[in-house]
Amino acid sequence: MAAESLFNGPVCVQVRCQGCEERRVNVRVNIELLSISNPVHKKDLAVRLTDDSDPFFLYYLVISEEDFQSLKSQQGLLVDFSAFPQKFIDLLQQCIQEQKKDIPRFLLQLVSSASVLDHTPVSLNVVETNPFKHLTHLSLKFLPGNDAEIKKFLASCLKCLKEDKEILEQKLRKTEEDFTRQLSYTQQSLSEKSQELDKLKNEWTTYTTALTNTHTQELTNEKERALQAQAQYQQQHEQQKKELESLHQKSIQQLQNRLSELEVINKDLTERRYKGDSTVRELKAKLSGVDDECQRAKQEVLSLRRENTTLDAECHEKEKLINQLQTRVAVLEQEIKDKDQLVFRTKEVLDATQEQKVILEESTEKKQSHIEKLETTIKSLSAELLKANEIIKKLQGDLKTLMSKLKLKNTVTIQQEKLLAEKEERLQKQQRELQETGQSLQMKEQEVCKLQEQLETTIQKLEESKQLLKTNENVITWLNKQLNEIQMAKKSETSSSPHGGGRTGTSPQGMLDRPSFPSSGVSHPISPLYALQNFPEPACRKSANPQCPGPKIQFNPQLPKMNQCADAQTVTAATGHPANKENDNFGLEPKYFKKKDDSIPLRGLSQNALNSEYLKAYLSTKAQPSPKAAVTTASAYFPG
Repeated sequence: MAAESLFNGPVCVQVRCQGCEERRVNVRVNIELLSISNPVHKKDLAVRLTDDSDPFFLYYLVISEEDFQSLKSQQGLLVDFSAFPQKFIDLLQQCIQEQKKDIPRFLLQLVSSASVLDHTPVSLNVVETNPFKHLTHLSLKFLPGNDAEIKKFLASCLKCLKEDKEILEQKLRKTEEDFTRQLSYTQQSLSEKSQELDKLKNEWTTYTTALTNTHTQELTNEKERALQAQAQYQQQHEQQKKELESLHQKSIQQLQNRLSELEVINKDLTERRYKGDSTVRELKAKLSGVDDECQRAKQEVLSLRRENTTLDAECHEKEKLINQLQTRVAVLEQEIKDKDQLVFRTKEVLDATQEQKVILEESTEKKQSHIEKLETTIKSLSAELLKANEIIKKLQGDLKTLMSKLKLKNTVTIQQEKLLAEKEERLQKQQRELQETGQSLQMKEQEVCKLQEQLETTIQKLEESKQLLKTNENVITWLNKQLNEIQMAKKSETSSSPHGGGRTGTSPQGMLDRPSFPSSGVSHPISPLYALQNFPEPACRKSANPQCPGPKIQFNPQLPKMNQCADAQTVTAATGHPANKENDNFGLEPKYFKKKDDSIPLRGLSQNALNSEYLKAYLSTKAQPSPKAAVTTASAYFPG
């Protein structure tokens, strides 16, 4: 018994009991479609009413197709049994939409004949309210659940709860593991950042000490220069004073003028000194501003470094995604091209078969018209034969009368005998013509049977070609899966062993190389399907053991014995040892190792090109077996 859940959700229901006020209760409605196959395939609709707050509240209803017919006739339903569950679910959804309104248009009423909902049958009504009256669209009678049903329901609820609990526990474990990983990662990043902070602090202290040292040196140099200038000016002033004192007597006016000039010069010097002090203050203010700007710049550098690391990671992930999408687009384009070629070929085959079918139908119509003409001729000949028989009967009567008159009329009888002989000859001729027409009819019937057999064979060929198309599609899907798995394996191998631990079948340029066979001199190209498999490096290259596991060898029963022997010899020469039974699970058939005229050398071909070439070779082989044999071999090689 298989159960398909159609609806499961809470619905607001209006409960009506005798002698009680109306109340609203949230009831969970579960609708399931039960399909029973033993002994006859049947479908039953099971509806169950439960309450999440009360586990002993259980009402159920099972409607079979026969019960639905009686329900349909009683309530005047216009829906079949197949469409009834969806219509019932639509009514329930309309009730759910209207239940939040004060005056809902659609209501679910649970009506009981007893005073309390306790072990009594209940009817569930879907009611539509309009200004005139209440219209009941549907009324279903539910039975209360007995002890066994309640136990089953409680057991299913317990099972669901346990499953939910297990799922939640698994989620909790996963979240705990994720959080612990994140905590460890953040702690590591915190320790790294703290180390970077200490380094930056040390650099900053060294930088500030260097700056203060340079500025103090510059200040001391400026002070020394100002003191030297002051000393020079004082010396000059003293010299001038001495000169003025010596020349005081000569020219007082000149000295006074000179004094005024010296006072002006003194004022200029004092102004310069004040300007030097102001420039020193401005330099100190600029130094403090430069320090602040340096701190801000360092903070910006730290934030920019963080952003740079995050952006680098995002760019790397996006480049990976772009590469994956490009490879996938290339593979899909190649698949589309191959499938277009397949569809084109199948269309050509279908057009040819349809043309043959039209020609055969025209020929059958012509032959049927010819047969109808022959039948009409046969009917006319049979009518003429009946007339001849009547004439013969009449002649026999005349003969009897003439025999009585023989003695009197000999001359008349001789003439009548001649006439009879002529008529008998005519009869014989007509009988011969009848036999010939019968033989020609038989020939035509045989031709019609042959044409029918040809029609049946063409129909069988059409069906076999369809089956071949299906098998070809299965082969293509399987090959695509194998290609994707091989590519994923190669990617995982390249990511796990960056220095090239295991040898694969690709060249450095991303092309498939010819697989090497150490003990043989085989130089002819190998079939593309052999190149699709990713053979690992045999152990006999590393060690001196000549018997290493080779590819699987299976003989095709469709080929003749001479070809099988030749294939087996080429495979044993290529692998360097005969085929063992232990190696049957690893490789391919010998027909894929056979040298063909249309085979393609593997060197320089990408995997997508190999896939398309293999499909072309598989679909357009020169010596194809019968379609049934192709189907059996394809199903044997590629399961599913």
